Amino acid sequence: MSKHTIEEILAPKPEVKPRIYAYSINDVAHKGLLKVGQTTRDVKQRVAEQVKTAAIKNVKIELDELAVRDDGTVFSDHQVRVALVAKGFENTELEWMRCTVADVQTVLTELRTGKQLSGTHHETFPLRWEQAEAVNKTHAYFHSLWREDMHAVPRFLWNAKMRFGKTFTTYQLAKKLGAKRVLVVTFKPAVEDAWQTDLENHTDFEGWQYLSRSSGKNPTQIDKKKPVVYFGSFQDLLGRDLFGNIKANNEWLHAVNWDLVVFDEYHFGAWRQGAKELFEGEEEGIIRVETLLDDTKKFRERVADLQEPLEKESNFLPITSKAYLYLSGTPFRALASGEFIEEQIFNWTYTDEQRAKEQFAQNHPGDRNPYGALPQLRLLTYQMPDELLAVASAGEFDEFDLNAFFAATGTGTSAEFKNKDDVQKWLDIIRGAYAPQMLENLKTGTRPPFPYSDIRLRPYLQHSFWFLPNVASCHAMANLLAEKHNTFWHEYRVVVAAGTSAGMGLDALIPVRKAIGNGFDTKTITLSCGKLTTGVTVSQWSSILMLRNLKSPETYFQAAFRVQSPWSIKNPNGDNPNEEEILKPICFVFDFAPTRALRQLSEYGISLSPSEPNPENAVRDLVSFLPVLAYDGANMTQIDAGGILDIAMAGTSATLLARKWQSALLVNVDNDTLRRILENPEALAAVESIEGWRALGDNIIETIINKSEKVKELKGKAKAGSLTATEKKELTEEEKEYKSKRKLLQEKLIKFATRIPAFMYLTDFRENNLQDVITKIEPELFRIVTGLTVKDFNLLVSLRVFNTEQMNQAVFAFRRYEDASLRYTGIESHEGLTHYGLWNTVIARESPEDYTP
Repeated sequence: MSKHTIEEILAPKPEVKPRIYAYSINDVAHKGLLKVGQTTRDVKQRVAEQVKTAAIKNVKIELDELAVRDDGTVFSDHQVRVALVAKGFENTELEWMRCTVADVQTVLTELRTGKQLSGTHHETFPLRWEQAEAVNKTHAYFHSLWREDMHAVPRFLWNAKMRFGKTFTTYQLAKKLGAKRVLVVTFKPAVEDAWQTDLENHTDFEGWQYLSRSSGKNPTQIDKKKPVVYFGSFQDLLGRDLFGNIKANNEWLHAVNWDLVVFDEYHFGAWRQGAKELFEGEEEGIIRVETLLDDTKKFRERVADLQEPLEKESNFLPITSKAYLYLSGTPFRALASGEFIEEQIFNWTYTDEQRAKEQFAQNHPGDRNPYGALPQLRLLTYQMPDELLAVASAGEFDEFDLNAFFAATGTGTSAEFKNKDDVQKWLDIIRGAYAPQMLENLKTGTRPPFPYSDIRLRPYLQHSFWFLPNVASCHAMANLLAEKHNTFWHEYRVVVAAGTSAGMGLDALIPVRKAIGNGFDTKTITLSCGKLTTGVTVSQWSSILMLRNLKSPETYFQAAFRVQSPWSIKNPNGDNPNEEEILKPICFVFDFAPTRALRQLSEYGISLSPSEPNPENAVRDLVSFLPVLAYDGANMTQIDAGGILDIAMAGTSATLLARKWQSALLVNVDNDTLRRILENPEALAAVESIEGWRALGDNIIETIINKSEKVKELKGKAKAGSLTATEKKELTEEEKEYKSKRKLLQEKLIKFATRIPAFMYLTDFRENNLQDVITKIEPELFRIVTGLTVKDFNLLVSLRVFNTEQMNQAVFAFRRYEDASLRYTGIESHEGLTHYGLWNTVIARESPEDYTP
């Protein structure tokens, strides 16, 4: 017996992993067929050997998975084919099967788990950590209420941006709750596909039944022992026949006591809206929100309505449930108005997602990143030349008025811009072909990165979305781009997704998808004034041009996120089904009104972190994952959080700043707050000492509460259809008087809040929080300016009459505006200042050198 060498004794362990693979051949003879085999070697090498002899090149490896059960035992390709045949799939010859990849995956899962699966339940992926956190937090909250009261009906909000995986996560919550009857109600019927796919493809939901209006299944014939999910739209569920009765085909829905009702695509204040508003199109919705934000009177009334606690869902939708789950991607105003309290909310924002992407890459180098295909946003802002600013500027700081600049008249082919020549100049500017600009570039030796001129940006503008003010503007832009002299733009297929002619809902998406095709050898521009800004995914969109004024950060970023959908290719080389090639690592927002854009960004960042005491930290957190570049007419520079706030505040007029102190969000006038005042004699005496309060009349608070209760009672009767003509008239009069008195009370409290900026001007204590200055340092000055003693003021703050989170933001805006305005004139407001005192907290202030000029 020969002696073994050390190398032989310490021989490396062979790395053998039994694998099942499947590949297809793209020709007529093999259409619909898969070759199912096994190997312990590299799958690519094994397949290459098989096809080499026949000189076959059009091969694609569709599947490459371990052939091992959870207990370590191995199964063979023969067992896979036998199982496929048992399911009714044809074994055409040798190892060839007539089936799909999903069918093979289903069998593999059955062989691994030992379970028989119906349909194509083959997915086995687990919850990501943030999805598990959402499930656990919601489950814990529901049970905490049920332990106190077994008949309680809890509600919970998932504030989760798109791509969170809300459908799969919702089903996991239902499973953990042991829910057998789940109703999914949506404002956007177009999202049905995801709800059905996740239920029917994942092994965790084997045996679950899916029903909807389009499923064709009879709900009365389902297996009552197995869980069932019904998907429906509000339009359908709230629909009535000619006699005002529930539609016959929906009667069974109202008879079921559901375990969980899910409101998908929920938006702020939905229950308080009339049916017309509830189901309005995107264009009408954006106009309504922007108009509301412009109308102080209506906005205050709306805020006051939203401060009232949500009524029972059954008051609006005649369906009963043990619990309610709300799903939304942009519910910031729902959070700010208190529709949900902190313990009722799970947040998953853009910054959370991008941070998870970054951390996964750091912690698991080389592994497939589950967040990897989600592109990072970049915001690029451009200062327009003076001659264009002169055409359409508005406000104290002459901001570029995009609505006025892109104003148009007419419809269809007759639509035309009012400033057509200037819009043409703008088109030339953004492609780097505007003669005066080109001359200036030659003098300076620089070439500014305009969207359609910079070679680094143009690939991301292959498929773009242009967000315009209205339907006429969209048609005017299409007409201008099509004119003979605009040969550059003729490379792009222009789709007008605006107005009734574009179709409703998903109908407007069909021409876009047709124009884009595969996305590789086409170029498109989609023109819209609201359509396709919610609830749709177009992977190829990589840039959005903001060409309209928007006051609502929700609307701005809801539109921006349309271009953040992932675009990638699975198995790009046809030899590794677990590989993914990312085609869109980043995406762009282009804005041509810099100050307004940065104001939107700062408000959005602050909205993402309502509990962050320092607004600058909130903005810094956002811009670490959403870089901002600003072109000032000469140079393109990156701006940090401090610079963003400086520009936003320096470009804020005194009028706009004053509005923050006239905001209805600063005070609470809901019935619960009013009751707390009424039940506290000292608090009642305090508010009565506010200037002008006694003019409201005796017992104003009690009157408002009583009338609001009467209105609720009458509205309840109205929904039940039992309101007499006299009662209808009474409802109208009572509601009108109740809202009028509440408005007067709200105005008095806001008038008190407007005295606080005057106090800030008069006090020199900048580094102390304002509450301390009021209560400890200068209480007498505060009484003189506002009319309230410190004791009275503290009492009202403790009763939540004033919203301290909103006060913090208003004080921060005042401090920032004061410093930024003076700094631009070369004055340092308070030498040596190291901290800002906000309302009830203190934050660090950078030195002047830290600011981006």
